[in-house]
Amino acid sequence: MSASALRLAVEIDGSLDPQDIARAAVSAENAGFTLLTLDDSTLVPGRIGGVERAAFVAASTTTIGVAPVVAVTYAEPFHVSSQLASLDHVSLGRAGWVVGEEDRPQAARVWGRPVVEGAVGLARESADGVDVARALWDSWEDDAVIRSVATSRYLDRDRLHYIDFTGDTYAVKGPAIVPRPPQGQVVVLGDPRRVPADRLDVALIDGPDVASVRERAAGTGTPLVFAELEVALDTGESTGADRAADRPDRGRLRHTGSASGLVRLLADLRGAVDGVRLHPLSADDDLLVLSRLVLPDLFTTRTATRPLPAATLRTNLGLPRPTNRYATSGTS
Repeated sequence: MSASALRLAVEIDGSLDPQDIARAAVSAENAGFTLLTLDDSTLVPGRIGGVERAAFVAASTTTIGVAPVVAVTYAEPFHVSSQLASLDHVSLGRAGWVVGEEDRPQAARVWGRPVVEGAVGLARESADGVDVARALWDSWEDDAVIRSVATSRYLDRDRLHYIDFTGDTYAVKGPAIVPRPPQGQVVVLGDPRRVPADRLDVALIDGPDVASVRERAAGTGTPLVFAELEVALDTGESTGADRAADRPDRGRLRHTGSASGLVRLLADLRGAVDGVRLHPLSADDDLLVLSRLVLPDLFTTRTATRPLPAATLRTNLGLPRPTNRYATSGTS
């Protein structure tokens, strides 16, 4: 692991009001975060999905990457892949996907599918779902769309491909109904204990202390590794420790306290990981402190790096644009 500058991601509760999410996204973008991830529940009746909320955020921003947390435990991978490809088109190449996992039995009833039981079954659904999505994103070659009004040709059918996927619980033939994403492949993030590392662009790892994060990061084998870090910062009204007193322990690295203490912790993580996904206790309170007292210091000392405007998420993460697996010529 090199000692290059950290990329910074921040998690926002996707169940917030859309306008609140948009305001938080704009604040995160202005602060200099590279990526915003949106977590949400699929079990709230009448609520629009995480990808649709991410599209709303993408329309409100211009630089920050946007990655909804989406599980394919029960959702159809064909539809998920189409939604994420559309998000990448809408955001002009700023889309990511945090691969979630749905272990609540009631979710199976919502989707009308049998309950997936046990860690092995859940991991199988995640791995198959990512495989299907990635194959579908490649099922259109980059130059499959012709748009020739003069010849009345709009698609080159020879550059559309069946993926012919057969898993343990379903089969998908394809091709996709959405052209290949601008990034070639949407950036895929996930926990390598739940999604095979070779399916991920970014591994999200946790650990109770810096030493355990360093140990896990060293053996991950993914292109990039981000540490999960829960944050509750001191504010003018209360201390971070008081604010986080009732926060459950998820086994993640945690900082409760001053902004300067967080700056030192992130400096310690530099060289151990490529980036950090911050989980603020409050989108309002903690984002304000992060924007004013933490990120400016990190950028001044070059501990972290700002994203480039008008660049794709892959570019800002230092990830190459993948070659299309089905391409027979050119540089798809």
